[in-house]
Amino acid sequence: MAQQMTHEEYRSFMLDLARTAVLATVRADGRPHAAPIWFDLDDKALVFTTGESTVKGRNMRRDPRVSLCIDEEESPFHFVVIEGTSELTAGDPDLLYWATRIGAATWAQTGPMSTAGATRWKVSCWCG
Repeated sequence: MAQQMTHEEYRSFMLDLARTAVLATVRADGRPHAAPIWFDLDDKALVFTTGESTVKGRNMRRDPRVSLCIDEEESPFHFVVIEGTSELTAGDPDLLYWATRIGAATWAQTGPMSTAGATRWKVSCWCG
């Protein structure tokens, strides 16, 4: 049976380890689209980057409703489900900061990637 985490447990779960989330968006025909993302927290908002021309980017521009699942693959198998709305932060002067922060774990293994074409999104409403 799932139990609700305390605020401290939630922040620890979300920030103590580099985790990916599965982001679900709504396609134009109503079908769901799910894709993994790297993320970080900015106060109460979850922040991630993706290109506007990606499937998830196009879906969120048309319909900002999203759902995310962040899970732990080891016992006790904790998870967090978030439902909310996404917001594109167009022309974001902090894009490089967030892309570097979010991509640090990946870049350590693969080397830096360009932020060309990337946009910063944030999930601005916590509902779950």
